[in-house]
Amino acid sequence: MNAKLRLAPVTPANVETAIAVRVRPDQERFVSPVAKSLAEAYVHREVAWPRLILDGDRPVGFLMAFLDIDWDGKGIDFRSGLWRLNVVAGEQGRGVGRFAVESVAAEIRRRGGTQMYVTWEPGEGGPEGFYRKLGFQLTGEESGGQAVGVLDLTTCS
Repeated sequence: MNAKLRLAPVTPANVETAIAVRVRPDQERFVSPVAKSLAEAYVHREVAWPRLILDGDRPVGFLMAFLDIDWDGKGIDFRSGLWRLNVVAGEQGRGVGRFAVESVAAEIRRRGGTQMYVTWEPGEGGPEGFYRKLGFQLTGEESGGQAVGVLDLTTCS
């Protein structure tokens, strides 16, 4: 992994850079564009954690985590995890996605969490293999038609 990878909050100074992050065309059906994520972050600001992924000063991706979201809307099951991950088409396969997952895991741990969740759109060419390779296990749940995976943060680094 590139040692120069870092996260930056999305600000007025870099919002256009964040919006310009695009995945490969064949992946667009699996992840919403950054503009939609930022709109969701605006209306869910108490739980959304959007970040631009930079390699030095060059944008290579975008992530948005959810932190302590009321999963079932009943005030009982609060979860944290990766809400969105967009890696620039030409940057895939270089450790950006792994860095994003590890960064969200570190933030969840910092806040006292022990599990990290992710959802993905099922389908050939989708991100399931990537998440499974990182240790996420299917929960058997669905959220908005997406598969739900969980990673035990107490057993992984």
